[in-house]
Amino acid sequence: MSVTLHSTRFGRLEIPEEAVLEFPTGLIGLAGSHYALLARDDDATFVWLHSMDDPELAIPVTNPWRFFSAYEVELSDEEAARIGIDDATATSVYVTVRAAESLEDFCANLAAPILIADGRGHQVINQAPDAPVRAPLFTDVATSGAAGVAAA
Repeated sequence: MSVTLHSTRFGRLEIPEEAVLEFPTGLIGLAGSHYALLARDDDATFVWLHSMDDPELAIPVTNPWRFFSAYEVELSDEEAARIGIDDATATSVYVTVRAAESLEDFCANLAAPILIADGRGHQVINQAPDAPVRAPLFTDVATSGAAGVAAA
């Protein structure tokens, strides 16, 4: 069975009912508790976490390990129990992306990852010491651009 997602960005979409994720405690600073992950293909670098309730609300997210190979998510045992995550290997992790006009200004929020398991999503506060709110995604763009200018 499918459900209809109305989106100001993508128009009217029919998505499988099982693609709708429940966020029992919502997302930090945002209304609504039902979202869907939208991607052009299974290997997309960036996907959209789109509200099922608000046709204008879609947040770009990404798998943090595509950009930060040493990234870690640390939760207290109490937090893991509260959200029902007991198998890290069965949990998908995404981080929100702040887009900007230039690539070197794109950044990811590593401090508040989104964990998804069994059709439920939870945004948590990462206890890892090196988890900034704004981690640059494309630091090599500025460096390689500067090097290209110097070499010219």
